[in-house]
Amino acid sequence: MNVFIKSLVKAPAAILLVLATAMPTFAADEKTPLDLDQLLSQLQTGKAKQNQENKTREQAFLRERADQDKMLKQATNTRDNALKLSEKLETNFEKNEFQLADLSEALNKRMGSLKELFGVLQQVSGDAKGKMQSSNVSAQFPGRDVFFEELAQSMGGSSKLASIEQIETVWFELQREMTEQGKVVKFNTDVVEANGNKVNKEVVRVGAFALVSGGQYLELNPTTGTLAELVRQPASRFNDSAENLQESTDSIVPFALDPTGGSILSLLVQAPSIEERIDQGGTVGYIIIAVGLVAFLIAFERFVSLARMNYKVKRQLKETEANIDNPLGRVLKVNQQFPDVAYETLELKLSESILREMPLITKNLTLIKIVSVIAPLLGLLGTVTGMINTFQAITLFGTGDPKLMAGGISTALMTTVLGLVVAIPTVVLSSMLNTRSKNIMLILQEQSAGIIAERSEQQLERRQNMKVTSKNNQVA
Repeated sequence: MNVFIKSLVKAPAAILLVLATAMPTFAADEKTPLDLDQLLSQLQTGKAKQNQENKTREQAFLRERADQDKMLKQATNTRDNALKLSEKLETNFEKNEFQLADLSEALNKRMGSLKELFGVLQQVSGDAKGKMQSSNVSAQFPGRDVFFEELAQSMGGSSKLASIEQIETVWFELQREMTEQGKVVKFNTDVVEANGNKVNKEVVRVGAFALVSGGQYLELNPTTGTLAELVRQPASRFNDSAENLQESTDSIVPFALDPTGGSILSLLVQAPSIEERIDQGGTVGYIIIAVGLVAFLIAFERFVSLARMNYKVKRQLKETEANIDNPLGRVLKVNQQFPDVAYETLELKLSESILREMPLITKNLTLIKIVSVIAPLLGLLGTVTGMINTFQAITLFGTGDPKLMAGGISTALMTTVLGLVVAIPTVVLSSMLNTRSKNIMLILQEQSAGIIAERSEQQLERRQNMKVTSKNNQVA
């Protein structure tokens, strides 16, 4: 029984403790109640505080609600005013629209055929803007494209009409463009050089076809309106004609111009130079050139040596005394060294002397012939290498972009060209040098045969004389 009573007492106490814990009015530093009376007293105090707080919150809510009602009323008034203004503006817009339609109709009636005229003027202004922007005449008269652009924009999509001054300006600029296309004039302006420096120079304008300065061709940038030297200039003969034109005063000089306004010139300067073409040949191309230079140097040395040798041999033919500074003189010296030997022995001695002179006469001729043979073979090697690179590019990237295959094809073609360029002259040089050396050898052999024949006749005559003398002695 006591246990039951204790449990009944403890249950509400536990509930109250939980409620007390949840209430914010009970502070953590308050003392724990010792009995039920104290606990009841604390509950009453907390309830009073809670009621007071609830009243405070209710009053704050009522005040905020009043403020919100006031704001709502102001927003409603603003909305109503805006709706009234919108209705008023809409009514005015409809009135203005009807009035504008009436005025537009009256304007169209009054303009008549002038409307078509202003339409054509707008179209002409738009077309002339692009023409003036890219024309070389604008280098001397800048800013014309801005006028045409502003005129076309002001007339487009609006009822604004061009003034008499603007129409006269359009006529004047078109007339000036046609007139200036037939003139060759000089004027000073800023030019951007190839190194990036901006210098004020004298520029020669040949109609609307070309601009030159200091022997260099110029181009007009349509976007910025600046003049700049071409980074890549055409061939020297074109630059020479440009320089002659700038130095000329009244005389007529030949000059190369581009009637397309720069299209042909841009393609011309893009053509690769000799150095660039050689570089396209790659390593094999440089090897062919090196071999060809060696062959040409040897051929030049052989031409000079054989020419001097031929001159000395022909001089020796006119002299009776043998001179050892030439092959024929050394061969003739053998005859003088062995005056009494039999012609068979002399023939061997002369053959030996001619064989001794042959390496000097035919020196390095075989090397030139070898170069004439291997040069086209090296060109074929470069062709095969270039085609291999081309097929590798096709395998990796396909055939969609021809530029990827251009490198291998250029190598293939240039090595073939270089091989033929080296082979053809070396074949000709080899044939010419062989002919010259053979001519000298023929002279040596001819003179050697003459010496042997003369020695044989002398010995035969001597034998006959000896026989006659022997017979005379016997008869005596």
